[in-house]
Amino acid sequence: MSGWRLPTWCAALFVLCAVGCPAHAADDAGDTPTIEVQGRRAPPPPHPLGRLGDAVRPTAYRLDLTVDPAQARFSGHAEIAVVLAASAKEVFLHGRDLNVGRVVAQVGSRTIPGAWSQLDRYGAARIAFPEPLPAGPATLVFDYDAPFGDTAAGMFHVRVDGAWYSWTQFQSTDARAAFPGFDEPGFKTPFEVTLRTPAGLKAIANGPELPLTHEGTLDVHRFAPIAPLPTYLVAMMVGPFVTQEGSVEPTRQRADPLPLRIVSTRQNAGRLDYARENSGQIVRLLEDYFGEPFPYPKLDQITTPILPGAMENAGADLYRDDLLVMDRNAPLAQQKEFGRIVAHELAHQWFGDLVTPAWWDDLWLNESFANAMGYLIGQAWRPDLDIWSGTLDEGFAAMEVDSLRAGRAVRQPITATAQIDSAFDPITYGKGGHVLAMMGAYMGEARFRDGVRRYIAAHRHGTATSADFFAALSQAADDPRIVSSLRSFVEQQGVPLLVFGRDGERFNATQIRYAPLGQPTPATRWIIPVCVRRGAVRQCKIMDGRSASFDVPGTEPLVPNAWGTGYYRFDMPRRMWQALIGAGRSLTAGEALSVADSLSASIMAGRGTVAELARLSSELSHHTDSRAAFAADGELSKLVKMGLVDVPGRVGWVRLRQRLYGPLLKRYGFDPRAGVYAREAPARMRWRTAMLGALLGTPRGAKLRRQLQDAAARYLAGDRSALDEAWIDHGFDLYIVDGGEDAARALVEYALSSEDPVARPAALVAAARSSRTAIASWMLGLADPRLRASERLDILDGVMARRATRSLGYDWIVANLDSLLKGSEGPFYASRIATALGQFCSIGQSEQMIRDLRPRFAGTAAALQLERSIEQVRNCGTLDNELGSAISEEFAGLK
Repeated sequence: MSGWRLPTWCAALFVLCAVGCPAHAADDAGDTPTIEVQGRRAPPPPHPLGRLGDAVRPTAYRLDLTVDPAQARFSGHAEIAVVLAASAKEVFLHGRDLNVGRVVAQVGSRTIPGAWSQLDRYGAARIAFPEPLPAGPATLVFDYDAPFGDTAAGMFHVRVDGAWYSWTQFQSTDARAAFPGFDEPGFKTPFEVTLRTPAGLKAIANGPELPLTHEGTLDVHRFAPIAPLPTYLVAMMVGPFVTQEGSVEPTRQRADPLPLRIVSTRQNAGRLDYARENSGQIVRLLEDYFGEPFPYPKLDQITTPILPGAMENAGADLYRDDLLVMDRNAPLAQQKEFGRIVAHELAHQWFGDLVTPAWWDDLWLNESFANAMGYLIGQAWRPDLDIWSGTLDEGFAAMEVDSLRAGRAVRQPITATAQIDSAFDPITYGKGGHVLAMMGAYMGEARFRDGVRRYIAAHRHGTATSADFFAALSQAADDPRIVSSLRSFVEQQGVPLLVFGRDGERFNATQIRYAPLGQPTPATRWIIPVCVRRGAVRQCKIMDGRSASFDVPGTEPLVPNAWGTGYYRFDMPRRMWQALIGAGRSLTAGEALSVADSLSASIMAGRGTVAELARLSSELSHHTDSRAAFAADGELSKLVKMGLVDVPGRVGWVRLRQRLYGPLLKRYGFDPRAGVYAREAPARMRWRTAMLGALLGTPRGAKLRRQLQDAAARYLAGDRSALDEAWIDHGFDLYIVDGGEDAARALVEYALSSEDPVARPAALVAAARSSRTAIASWMLGLADPRLRASERLDILDGVMARRATRSLGYDWIVANLDSLLKGSEGPFYASRIATALGQFCSIGQSEQMIRDLRPRFAGTAAALQLERSIEQVRNCGTLDNELGSAISEEFAGLK
């Protein structure tokens, strides 16, 4: 990125919007924002800061790139067919850090030269012509070259096991770093792609490859054009890849086999069968759900070592290595992530690729839906892995963010490019997915699915908006309140708090907005699908006023969030809480998560008590489902990790965990060797995993710690059978506890010498979170060329995760922030830095963050996340000042 800075007024605007102010009005045609200055309406900026508008629309791209991943730069020839709405001497479009050597407009038989200029660091660009181009069709032609990136944005390259590879990751606004174009989701056109590569390299794009040809020393890979795409879904990969080829058998929706390949770097060649065998099963489940065939002529599932997650390129999905590279004995957690993420990305092939949001303010249509589908289809693929439960975990976690004042709605107006990446956050994924799951549970799966199918059928190969999706759901539900309810959750921020009371046999609920201790409660109203349960009787209704009543027969305690699918928290009088806690063993797993979350939230608001949460933990420890059994323990652990519990309190917490979970050790046993539990039922393995996490820090866990330390030492000495990958994080952590700085240095050297997609990141993070300042300081300054740019952020996360090294990490961020932000393209890297800062617990620290960091984050995609972190740190400090001593005393009394 260049060193261009926002104008003062614009930078201030972005800071204000980071804490939740409404966006400036901009019509659907993409007008740039204006601002009132001393009673006058200021002129618009000299170029579009957000949407380009419809003055020039692309209709087709022809891209011809020469790509050698071993070089520092690549080159390209691009032709874009466009239509001008009116005569114009300049064309606004996008291109970032491109060295454009030639640009011309071909209009009929004429060739008109143009002058290219990049206008800002986000890649807004202009072509100026010496004379007006006439209204109507034209072709823009470019010759250019550009640098490869070293992080997962744009066209990037990485050296893996001695060989160079390149991939592309264009969401949200990084296609402009690979070719000039109109880099917006609403512009969907056909793409013809040609990749010229050194001989012998493989090349991959969205369409099937045509017969290979040769020109001089280069192989020429041409690809068949496929249905219209936006720029962010284009894919171009080059390298000495290995592939596992297969096909997805025909289904009722698809008459012919679907070509399927798993593509990875060479050292992963022996671990691709699992992904090939199981990707096809997920495709078939999705075809059944959508009621139509896979939208594209082939499917490549591709891996790279440095992507933060995965990307839904049409017909050419891209994943971080460990999401696909595994075998049948992989840890259950890794298999669950495979199912969830693959289902998520493949659902996008319909919902996002086939039908694309018209603009980024409807990103939630992509990500919220795909997030919900990841859990739903993942569960259908492997019910034994209990993938569905994750949608509730993620939704309740999103409530922590959604309860802050610094926030945004799921559907967020986007008026400037700088705001786009802030939408890739827990609100879009966690809240949006949970809200859709809530609507599906209320409507019934069949009706919800019918609404989805209506939406896809009406907008196939085109774009759509939230209004289009709402209309499709309304038709399917035959209940207009469903859309009103959905809009109330999607178009405003905040978490509903339902305060229940009892009047004889009638239960009354009143809605307010949840707020942590010391924070105001803004007036907010939702239309809430509320489902309650009493024994076997479940009752649901739309709560469209401030209050509602429920007449539920029975003698059992009221469960205010039946099945746990509602996106709301609840509170109630102490007597009702005690009855509900006492019935903990009868709750479903989802209900147990909901009860634990609401009771913990009540503590954070200054109402609930640790004693109640500990009693709930005791009751749930006897539950038959491991997720329920450890739900309240997870909330107690959160209070400890926040720094709210002193040393005597931690002793009480350890004492409670040992009493509740110590007996599980005899029942489930523990052996760290690889493959020992490979044939065990997943449910049993989930119990063992949760048990180990709870007991490692207790006296009862001493033997477990020794076993893991010895197993890690043998593993690092070359005996890979000594330590199963399921326990590798614990093993590496304990290896450093025993071995100190020398062990940490050995672990880092092991990581940098390895390309193992599980062990390499685990070793780096374990060394970073050692709680030793000397190790943390050394790692933050590590200058080894084998360390990848994305891994430096992994190290920073590890340093910031431990209280003993957090201040050191903070100082390092302050000293290096400019270079960190400059290299943090893409929707995740900058926000990771801001998120890591939210782990302090001090009003003073929050004020220091305002002084040190707020001005420097202004105008970046991470500005909102920084404001959230500041507020989290302040809220924690407020709770500590007001109730910290009482919380610690309650913990100290636990037995």
